[in-house]
Amino acid sequence: MTGAAGPDAASAEQRLRIVLVDDHPVVRAGLRAMLAEDAGIRVVDEAGDGQDAIERVARSAAHGEPADLVLMDLQLGAGMDGVEATRRLRERHPDLPVLILTTYDTEADILAAVDAGASGYMLKDAAPTDIHRAIRDAAAGRTAVAPEVAARLMGRMRTGATSLSTREVELIELLAAGMSNKEIARRLFISVATVKTHLVHMYRKLGAENRTAAVAEARARGIIRSA
Repeated sequence: MTGAAGPDAASAEQRLRIVLVDDHPVVRAGLRAMLAEDAGIRVVDEAGDGQDAIERVARSAAHGEPADLVLMDLQLGAGMDGVEATRRLRERHPDLPVLILTTYDTEADILAAVDAGASGYMLKDAAPTDIHRAIRDAAAGRTAVAPEVAARLMGRMRTGATSLSTREVELIELLAAGMSNKEIARRLFISVATVKTHLVHMYRKLGAENRTAAVAEARARGIIRSA
């Protein structure tokens, strides 16, 4: 005689299924152990780069265990980064939340993740209970944002016209990478004249007179990552 499924089986079915994405195996092991402390969360697969993440999410769905959420790092080695992986996952699985878990809290990283469709943004130094809560919130369709990230976004709202626009943040990152005006124009699919116009506005907002000063000020303000 076959008995009914026990409570452990029932709870396993109800647990949130997570795909964990980070390029460091030791970090993934630590995160897996931390998530295992929450009985309502289960890591069903893990990936070390963006392309692998996309494939594993598809594989989990094909095997009857579709992910409820992807926990995504931003920096994923030499391959596809977390922002692009998030964008592609959201295009292919519009209802799948992607929660960013990273060490970076610059405006450039936050805005890029939000633009890619991330459901939340947490920092790796957050308490485990806060990460568990963020996972539940993001899986339930609520925004999950670290206090530091929320403060930075609120700062953008308060400064209003003096904050760099999303396009200007993209541009300052490319300046920091050493690109010329022509290279930036090609990368952003805009004219060189438009690049120069953005530079004028950006220099004014940053109180800078040239590229080097603008990049240094953007790093000092936490708009882009430090070198």
